[in-house]
Amino acid sequence: MTAQPVELELHNEPLPLSAPFRIAGHVFSAMPATVVTLRVGAHVGRGEAAGVYYTHDHPDTMLATLEAMRPRIEAGLDRETLRTLLPAGGARNALDAALWELESQQAGTPVWRLAGLDGVRPLLTTFTVGADDPAVMADHAAAYTQARALKLKLTGDADLDAARVCAVRARCPAAWIGVDANQGYDGASLPALMPALLEAGVALLEQPCVRGREHELDGITRALPFAADESILDLAELEARHHHFDVINIKLDKCGGLTEGLLMARRARELGKQVMVGNMCGTSLAAAPAFVLGQFCDVVDLDGPIFLRQDRAPSVRYTDGHIWCGDEVWGPSAA
Repeated sequence: MTAQPVELELHNEPLPLSAPFRIAGHVFSAMPATVVTLRVGAHVGRGEAAGVYYTHDHPDTMLATLEAMRPRIEAGLDRETLRTLLPAGGARNALDAALWELESQQAGTPVWRLAGLDGVRPLLTTFTVGADDPAVMADHAAAYTQARALKLKLTGDADLDAARVCAVRARCPAAWIGVDANQGYDGASLPALMPALLEAGVALLEQPCVRGREHELDGITRALPFAADESILDLAELEARHHHFDVINIKLDKCGGLTEGLLMARRARELGKQVMVGNMCGTSLAAAPAFVLGQFCDVVDLDGPIFLRQDRAPSVRYTDGHIWCGDEVWGPSAA
């Protein structure tokens, strides 16, 4: 990095949601996050991560992990070294993002160029509808007046989930629709849901099974693409479990940062998989590195900041169903 001293700042933020958000097995009212700031002279690098709730990777433990590493961080390290020092998860993601932005500012070059891109484009993103009564979900979906793509949260009740999908499709006949079961089904219950998904023209089924029980999908015909979320956290798990899925949902909190996320996207392509980028809610500071990864992806789910009571400024922008993240949000011109 540099011979100049590195100053490390760490803190957690509560990040309350504007309304409770329900998925299979959980209701969220906030998405707390750890924020890392690195200062080297006039240059600043920042990163934000919420961790992974289902692996018990929470901001309090993330903060403690990074505080314990303070001497090593302040002595200076690069992103590849970081991958050998911390496991995949939120702590590494927050620090990895800060190192990307610091490098960007030191080089006077956008992060996307450091990532090997010649330019960036607005990305069509899904807008997520939390699990609720079918009519309520249809109302929420229709309220996304600019949305071209929707992601519906399901809960594992095949009859109710079918009604949810049917209600949303009736209100949003032209939208791309994916559904996310968040581990709500198993090999016995999933076949009952599939006809309704196909009839409604659902384009993607995300994480139908419980993490670690992917074998239950072996006897089920994948009549639409199945996406791995909780089942595949990082590059090592991609190698071990990819054959159960058609699409790999890469989240930077899961894999430990943009550095690993780019490696996963490249490897997923080599394995013949489609690539998706998602988020664990978070502010625009968390969405910005994922926006860079999204340039390499087939499916983009980066609507996290819209669920917060308050976002950061400057922020990502949503226009005509697309997300745009300018360099002023994160990178060489970041405020």
